[in-house]
Amino acid sequence: MEFGRCSSSFSAILDSAQEKGLSCVPQEYVIPTLHRPKDYANVAVIDMGALKHGSPTRSCAIQQLRDASHRLGFFQVVNHGVSESVIDDAVFVASKFFELPRKEKMKLMSNDVFKPVRYGTSLKDGIDKVQFWRVFLKHYAHPLKDWIHFWPQNPSDYREKMGRYCEEVKKLSTELMMALIESLELDECKNVRKKIENGMQVMAVNCYPPCPEPEIALGLPPHSDYSCLTILYQNHPGLEIMDLEDGTWKVVPHIPGALQVHVGDHFEVLSNGFYKSVVHRATLNKDKTRISITALFSLGLDDKMETAQELVDDEHPKMYRESSFRDFLNFLASNDIAEGNNFIDMLKINYN
Repeated sequence: MEFGRCSSSFSAILDSAQEKGLSCVPQEYVIPTLHRPKDYANVAVIDMGALKHGSPTRSCAIQQLRDASHRLGFFQVVNHGVSESVIDDAVFVASKFFELPRKEKMKLMSNDVFKPVRYGTSLKDGIDKVQFWRVFLKHYAHPLKDWIHFWPQNPSDYREKMGRYCEEVKKLSTELMMALIESLELDECKNVRKKIENGMQVMAVNCYPPCPEPEIALGLPPHSDYSCLTILYQNHPGLEIMDLEDGTWKVVPHIPGALQVHVGDHFEVLSNGFYKSVVHRATLNKDKTRISITALFSLGLDDKMETAQELVDDEHPKMYRESSFRDFLNFLASNDIAEGNNFIDMLKINYN
């Protein structure tokens, strides 16, 4: 079947797609050079129980983290302590938000990347040359008491249920980030540890409606996350990652109940490139609406992440400039990542 091409504003398109379904993919969402992977990624699965202090398996689990972060910049965690009911409640209220009438959601609509709470479509609705098949709600989440009153009041239980998820995933993120610092065998990171505990948590709640031609469009383009660490839950599979060994795209295998963990740009900087910030993209489904809840953890807004001095010597010169979350927001405001502009590339020091 050949679908025609139509044109309309992105927000109107996706609201219509959610409520009625579409018979076409507009030209501005078509990605002509899109290649689909054939294989599943060989992704490490970390049992968080093995990481507990005092456990005889902790040293082995730390090595698993180190190997996964170096090889792919990505792993999955099980036995993670975020309860199934809390996850289900968060997905439920996220779905209910995206099902609200367009007029209600548009109260939070903004292309201003500096706003702490905003609803949007694609990346920048009507601005970027290529548009992407998603709608999203982003909001700050730590400290929770400072931000939760800005969150949507509709659905009425959104703040309660999403807030509970934010608190549980924050505990997990701190445990993981401390383990990753330990895996780098660093002694001089006490200051970084404190900044991590008091750092930013940004929630990106994404909705990818059914797409009539999922093979020619994407929910999100290839990119890495600015964060130290990102923790993702998705109710249906749809994540692909770049395999650094052969430069091909691989499908992330679905493990029921697992959370997916991305090493971000700032941990690549801290490790002087030993850890990799995983390049990933979001794919689409013809029949199902996919909800993903993404928690991005970084240092404070103006706290700079820099390379650990212990990892710099004559054989391993400093490879990255320091940067902050605010630096990333400034970058995002003036660049189109769909055109291959990546924040991590701006941080790399060219010695040629």
